[in-house]
Amino acid sequence: MPSIITHAAVPLALWCAADRGRIPAWLLAAGVVAAMLPDADVLAFVLHIPYADAFGHRGASHSLLFAGVLAVLAAVWAFFGSGRPWSAVSCQPRLAPTTARPTLVSTVQAMAFVFVCAASHPLLDAMTSGGLGVALAWPWSEHRFFAPWRPIRVSPFAPQFFSARGIATLLSELRWVWLPLAGAVVAWKLIQPAPAAPRDPS
Repeated sequence: MPSIITHAAVPLALWCAADRGRIPAWLLAAGVVAAMLPDADVLAFVLHIPYADAFGHRGASHSLLFAGVLAVLAAVWAFFGSGRPWSAVSCQPRLAPTTARPTLVSTVQAMAFVFVCAASHPLLDAMTSGGLGVALAWPWSEHRFFAPWRPIRVSPFAPQFFSARGIATLLSELRWVWLPLAGAVVAWKLIQPAPAAPRDPS
């Protein structure tokens, strides 16, 4: 797996690439949690659940179904728990007061954002150089998938993280995750049209 820190790279990149105010702080936090949460399954080692078991490390919590469940929870929270809408329209000046309940569009956007963040975790894990693959298709299949291209150095577990191997892993993640995402964000910002200048009312 990439280190737990690097799994936050995808939601942070999406937040940086989005228009200012499009992704509120609560949703960014939800995306970061969703991107990191699958690795809570390391508790399986403490519980003596075999690595290759469906509920072992990189098992059920690394499935697209798990990402979908987190996305639905985010949508429910966006619709019932969020205090203000955050859709693209909400960033524009309004002439009339709006309701506090988010629109259907903003709820779907929250769902999509969290799904992408959560799904990015197993996809990055599938690109690592070691361990078992990820159970993307659980519960329909317990097959462990690896990507055809695996350039990311697999991260050691906590006791060895601050070793030479851990440093090598961080450098690998910097090269293959952080720098490409930063480049993509910069390129996206550069190709975006400049905001229209406000008209002089006079």
